[in-house]
Amino acid sequence: MSKPPLSVVVTRRLPQEVQSRMSELFNVTLREDDSPMSREELQAAMQTADVLVTTLTDRIDAPLIASAGSQLKLIANYGAGFDHIEVEEAHERGIMVSNTPGVVTEDTADMTMALILAVRRRIPEGLAVMQSSPENWAGWSPNALLGGRIAGRKLGILGMGRIGQAVARRAKAFGMEVHYHNRRRLHPAIEEEHSATYWESLDQMVARMDVLSINCPHTPATFHLMNARRLKLMKEDAVIVNTSRGEVIDQAALARALKSGAIAGAGLDVYEGGASEFEELRTLENVVLLPHMGSATHEARVEMGQKVMLNIMTLDHGNRPPDLVIPSML
Repeated sequence: MSKPPLSVVVTRRLPQEVQSRMSELFNVTLREDDSPMSREELQAAMQTADVLVTTLTDRIDAPLIASAGSQLKLIANYGAGFDHIEVEEAHERGIMVSNTPGVVTEDTADMTMALILAVRRRIPEGLAVMQSSPENWAGWSPNALLGGRIAGRKLGILGMGRIGQAVARRAKAFGMEVHYHNRRRLHPAIEEEHSATYWESLDQMVARMDVLSINCPHTPATFHLMNARRLKLMKEDAVIVNTSRGEVIDQAALARALKSGAIAGAGLDVYEGGASEFEELRTLENVVLLPHMGSATHEARVEMGQKVMLNIMTLDHGNRPPDLVIPSML
């Protein structure tokens, strides 16, 4: 007698091809609209499902995990980040957590370079001129919208994992000098591949870079890693770009530095807190803001779904999910 299919609850609407395939494989409850689940809905799902498929908008904290039913075996996160899930609490209660690493690497690195170019070359300001009334553009002028060249500039990468190395490959092609700070120094062969210079001291690297790219995950150790003190170390003509997690930068301190001219600009795809928390940044001309678009390609979203399904199917077959998140990764 065959066992019944796993009961799977998905917290957000996913690409149609992902949802269709999930419906074929599992006893799945799909989200009909694109709104996040309420806390009460998440709690109800965790009390009935074998697998909960979460996204970064779902805060799965310790009390919520404590209220889960004994049948919940896996929290399969649709995304590479997992700082919104209390992994240690889940682990202690015998609930596995998986994620979808790797599939967003190239797309996020592309967006990092896009933000570097957008800030240094003032692309949004140019767009605003051309998309407004015709009289706002009098034609080409030698001094109009002068930005900064990126070739020959020093790029400091904070976090030299998959995405950081993908950014390094792109930056090298643009003629930038690649520098990095990481929890552990990379193998010399990898440094040579990227022509990358390692800095053991984050303070010393930050003080010398023209562009700083945040590519490390959000963990207790990286919370506000770029705090007010380190932001003050940056050069006045330097820019900072973040496509990782908003919590790595002290956002209030960043806003003050940008307003005072302590640093030249910022390109942000992620934020600390909700929309009201970064309202002050909207008014600044030296800031480019995007709505968390780093992995927003059709290919990445489908591949993320495929990773989720692989993790669930591997569990269903009695094996360890390949993308299991364990507390030592925090």
